[in-house]
Amino acid sequence: MSIVRKVKSIERLFGRLEQEIIQFNSSANLHCKPGCGKCCAKADIDASPLEFLPWSFHLFLNGQAEQVLDQLTNDAPALCYIYQPLTLLDSHSGSCSDYAHRGLICRLFGYGASRDKFGQLRLATCKIIKESQAENYQKVSEAIAQGQYVPIFSDYYQQLAQIDIRLGNTMVPINQALKMALEEVLQHYAYRPFPRGLKGAA
Repeated sequence: MSIVRKVKSIERLFGRLEQEIIQFNSSANLHCKPGCGKCCAKADIDASPLEFLPWSFHLFLNGQAEQVLDQLTNDAPALCYIYQPLTLLDSHSGSCSDYAHRGLICRLFGYGASRDKFGQLRLATCKIIKESQAENYQKVSEAIAQGQYVPIFSDYYQQLAQIDIRLGNTMVPINQALKMALEEVLQHYAYRPFPRGLKGAA
C-alpha cells in the first residue's frame, strides 16, 4: 500500500473516532481544562509510528520533513516534539502545535477506555478531570460499567495495525515514533516522484 493510501486510511480511522468521541461526550460531558498540557508533559508517552504518518506526510508535502527529522535526530526535546509548553518553567501549561495531525494516543486519552486486569472497561483520563469533574466522571464510569459505548484503546490500535502491521504494532517513545514516521515517508519517496497533484496541497 502506498504512503498516500495509508495516510488516507488513517485519516478515515481518525474521522470515525472523532465522531464516536463526539457522540460519547454528548452524554459524558467531560472536557480538558483550557491551556492544560499536563498529559503531554510526560517523557514516557509511547506511540506507534503509524499514527503519526499523516503528520510526517504533511511535513513532507510542505518541504519540512528533513529539517524536522534532523532536529529529532540531533536535538530531540525531552517531551513530545509537537507539544508546545507555555514556558520553559511551566511545562504543564501548553498546547499541541499541530492538533489536526495529532496521534491516536492523543485523540483517545480522556475519551477512551482500556480494560483492567479483570477485563472491565475503565475510562483513561487524567487526575485533573477526575477531581475537577468528579460528578460527571462518576456518572460516565457507572454508565460504561452498565454498557454505554466508549471508544476502546485496544480496538482502535488493532484497526490501526490493519493498515500497516509492522508500523502499527511498533510501540516506542513518542519522539522515536515521530522520527520513524518521518523516515518511513522520506525513504518511500527517495526513489519515487513527488505524489502527483499534492504539491502545496497540505
